[in-house]
Amino acid sequence: MALYKDITEKPFFIVGPCVMENQDLLYTVAGKVAEIKSKYPVTMVFKSSFDKANRTSISAYRGPGIEKGLEMLNKVKEKFGLEVTTDIHEPYQAAIAAEVVDILQIPAFLCRQTDLLVAAAKTGKVVNVKKAQFLSGQDMFYPAQKVKEAGNEQIILTERGNSFGYNNLAVDFRNIYDMKEFGYPVCMDCTHSVQRPGGAGGKTGGDRKFVPNMAHAAKAFGASGYFIETHPDPDHALSDGPNMLFLNDLEELIKSLIN
Repeated sequence: MALYKDITEKPFFIVGPCVMENQDLLYTVAGKVAEIKSKYPVTMVFKSSFDKANRTSISAYRGPGIEKGLEMLNKVKEKFGLEVTTDIHEPYQAAIAAEVVDILQIPAFLCRQTDLLVAAAKTGKVVNVKKAQFLSGQDMFYPAQKVKEAGNEQIILTERGNSFGYNNLAVDFRNIYDMKEFGYPVCMDCTHSVQRPGGAGGKTGGDRKFVPNMAHAAKAFGASGYFIETHPDPDHALSDGPNMLFLNDLEELIKSLIN
């Protein structure tokens, strides 16, 4: 409950590399996240995925898996004292992940999966539901209601763009306003929203130069949180490199959003 109270009362940031490549990468990024947390009046949550279950190509790197991935996240918690989050894809994973993470993330493609939402809700953890690319902000009332009726009102709703033509997304920032009407904190996914899904020859492309613009536009529409994937060398990352912010640019963006 203390984490959710912080999320509702001050700006929050969910930050980390897209996928768990190795422990050293997690430590490098988490060290920067912890440093920022110590300097600014914000809530910082470290994020990375143990499995990218919806990669474009079957040969793409997916991650270390749930057992090893949660072990890696737990080491981050112990070393840096950070709250952590990761995404789950199947209902059985909720209780297992909840042993380590503080926020359970529901991927956009799966935000209408009732069993997944209910399983996440029943852990008692904060549940971050990402808006599907095929839903409007107003449609997100129903996924949120599933979590609430399963007994959990610690809900975050995240905007991440809508499908628009081929290999592209468009962000309608009115979705942020609409989702805020439900009474939950709304987060802007500043990095996945600049994706060009499947638009790079069997993998996802994108353009990270628009990440700060997405963040500031979301702030103007009332977002209270920001989801930012970041990496020290995103051009050589194993997943979503084109969209990830350079780690060295992270602090400057956060400073600009809270001033």
